[in-house]
Amino acid sequence: MNCGGKFHCQRGAFCTYLRVFFLALPLVLSSRGAIARDVQIDEWQVPYENSRPRDPYVDGQGRVWFCGQVGGYLAYLVPGTAEFRKFALERGVGPHNLIIDDEGYVWFAANTLPYIGKLDPETGNVEKFRMPDASVKDPHTLVFDSSGDIWFTVQWSNYIGKLTTSTGAVEIVKIPVERARPYGIRVDPDDRPWIVLFGTNKLATVDPQTMRLQLVDLPRKSARPRRVEITADGKVWYGDYGSGRLGRFDPRTKEFREWPMPGGDDARPYGTALDSDENIWIAEGGSPNRLVGFDTKAERFFGGIDIPNSRGAVRHMYFHPPTQEIWFGEDSNYIGRARLP
Repeated sequence: MNCGGKFHCQRGAFCTYLRVFFLALPLVLSSRGAIARDVQIDEWQVPYENSRPRDPYVDGQGRVWFCGQVGGYLAYLVPGTAEFRKFALERGVGPHNLIIDDEGYVWFAANTLPYIGKLDPETGNVEKFRMPDASVKDPHTLVFDSSGDIWFTVQWSNYIGKLTTSTGAVEIVKIPVERARPYGIRVDPDDRPWIVLFGTNKLATVDPQTMRLQLVDLPRKSARPRRVEITADGKVWYGDYGSGRLGRFDPRTKEFREWPMPGGDDARPYGTALDSDENIWIAEGGSPNRLVGFDTKAERFFGGIDIPNSRGAVRHMYFHPPTQEIWFGEDSNYIGRARLP
């Protein structure tokens, strides 16, 4: 495990600060009435070229950690100083997603070796949690439950897994649908994981006590859900990448509703984040990508703002409640932040 030294980035060199102010149209943004909303976008160019920085997460010190999926590293950004620090990983690891526990350890999906890793930022050491079966080849996206255990998806191998962090035990559940591609994952208020199956028009969930799998068909066969969010009432929200819609499933009533994205059928909604007011923020595809909001209470979209340097995709987004900020990586080699008022 090689730990790179600190990289100090000067304005006008590798780090780009862009502040874009956006006043949303005077639409009803919540059930409490009309609210004018400013969104500020900042971007930092990552100094490790063509490395696909992605899936940022903020630690207890305010450092923004992210994966260099192509570059084979983990790194963090200190927003106030534009300082980067890189932790090189072993060759071929393909880090895909990371999350950080209360003690500051960085857990990441080694997408191409495969294992789930636990990085100690103080020493640079990585503890590896191997998959229990050779057919489980590509851990994808991780999420904590309330006990600090990790549920995860395994996209191409077609599994959902659970890592008990106190023991290192890994349990897996096979998806009985060919090329289902389990992708985005969230945990509901009852600690039940919900997963979108990107290769199908289905959702999946697992009983955390019995590990029993349940599949739910979406209303349209053409739907291809990619990321998922869950509101406090337990409703499951998904972005339909294939058809340009935001959908909602209520597990209690089994009812679905869908809303066309502002960008239309070709909007390609990808990264999502749920803020403290239960607005869902969605990255639409394009060059540049566009960030739009959806009020889950008023049930309508509001506003929209371009992410100036973004090209390709914004693949995953993370909302940091203490600062009211949404963080994301850009295929164009930037780390971005949307500051909510």
